[in-house]
Amino acid sequence: MSDLFAGLDVSTQSCKLIVIDYDEKTSIFLDSVNYDRDLPKYNTENGARKEAGFGVSESDPNMWIDAIHILFRRLQDKIKADISKIKSISVSGQQHGLVTIDKNGDLSRKYSKLWNDFSTVEECEILTKQVGGEEKMIELIGNTQRTGYTAPKIFHMVRNEPENYKNTETIFLVHNYINWILTGGNNGGIVAMESGDVSGSALWDPVSKHWADTVISAIAPDLKQKLPPVKNNREFLGNIGKEFVKKYGFSTECKIASGSGDNMMGAIGTGNYTEGVVTISLGTSGTAYTFMKDVYVDPKGEIACFCDATGNYLPLLCVSNMANGYEAYLKTFKFDHQSFDEALQDSEPGNGGKVLCPWFEGERTPDLPQAAPIYFGFTKVDDFMTDSLMRALMEGPILNLYDGFQRLPVNPQEIRLTGGISKSAVWRETIANIFNCDVVHVLGEAAAMGAALHAAWSYYKDKNINEIALPFIDLDESSRIEPDPALVKRYKDLVEIFTAVSRRIRGLDADDPFKLFKEFNEKYTEK
Repeated sequence: MSDLFAGLDVSTQSCKLIVIDYDEKTSIFLDSVNYDRDLPKYNTENGARKEAGFGVSESDPNMWIDAIHILFRRLQDKIKADISKIKSISVSGQQHGLVTIDKNGDLSRKYSKLWNDFSTVEECEILTKQVGGEEKMIELIGNTQRTGYTAPKIFHMVRNEPENYKNTETIFLVHNYINWILTGGNNGGIVAMESGDVSGSALWDPVSKHWADTVISAIAPDLKQKLPPVKNNREFLGNIGKEFVKKYGFSTECKIASGSGDNMMGAIGTGNYTEGVVTISLGTSGTAYTFMKDVYVDPKGEIACFCDATGNYLPLLCVSNMANGYEAYLKTFKFDHQSFDEALQDSEPGNGGKVLCPWFEGERTPDLPQAAPIYFGFTKVDDFMTDSLMRALMEGPILNLYDGFQRLPVNPQEIRLTGGISKSAVWRETIANIFNCDVVHVLGEAAAMGAALHAAWSYYKDKNINEIALPFIDLDESSRIEPDPALVKRYKDLVEIFTAVSRRIRGLDADDPFKLFKEFNEKYTEK
């Protein structure tokens, strides 16, 4: 057997491990741990602790470590002595999560605030005011302060848990914490960050690639000394810790790569490292991102200014509500993906102009952490009991994603979809027609695969990323959908209705949505 490389994806709801055989161009191991199901002692729902309070989303970092040990035991059972042939491990981690440890290497705060924690609205407002307003904040960090980012989480700790903050020696993002554990933790673990994940912390400027001292000082005068150094994206941090060598049989020479955030690794795992490719991840939340050689800073801060894991840039749009309303409908009415698709076979794309602003649990883009959903154009009770509601639950999140995506200066040549609902034909068709672009589903676990490919790329210094990754990226060509010109035109009109409703409800200038609704029905309703 040839050189092996491993990718760990420590995500919000599960932890995945993939091992690839580089010479054979195949994966030899893939497994996952679902926190809710497989680690019930942590009492989580969708990976976050239950009953944490309104707007609060937190997890115990020990849960992630337990999941990794479970996966390593399963790997040991599967490939036994061949574990020693794993040359490198790279970690993909959910972005923005705050993990803090004290001088003894113990957690100084029991729980990690996650990316979808909305409890820091006040901190975002105070920080923005302290540095001189939103435009100044964008000048300093290339982004606005959002409740999902790490900076307001730290500030929340400073303001509300001063003793915990005082006891904090080191501040980590999720994947940096996992790297520290893998390289030894209390016994010599490496303290480091890298430019991809740290650019989503709202403490570091992706443009100048330096810490934003003004923002850091506004949070706490001693914060900077608690922040790790920022390493190169292709750098090995060190060797795997002795505990993992002894327990599972890893070689003492197995390297731990810098790793990155899950979106950065998802980009590698979907082949999104050349211009013109857009990746859309369809989960409970949704993201859309693309590769750029030059930095892009959105003057409104709605498109996140991130570095990627290859030394380039990854402008990214994130919506908090993507499949959550849809999945709740499936569960309540006992549908699965196929029966839902079948139920919409005879319904009209565009839904007669009816739209849903799907802000079920607060929203990140647009920045509405206290939002509620808006149903527009539902004219009678029956509309809430038929395929009108079903179609709105599918079209609404895509319209919301596209509404933000239009800010990106990119003309996509191909959209690559990941996530469970990307297997749905009706979702793929609707994305193709709203975005007016070819759509194809990428098979496999994009972030975990991206991490494994990053491990190999970090090891083979003389190879470029495409040479490493291309043989492992599996596009499901049978799922490919091209846009339908007639439906592209119809959805363009529906986008105008959605945008008008979204802007009007936020107090912004917009066309009259009632007039647009009337015109839509006059144009597309069969006489």
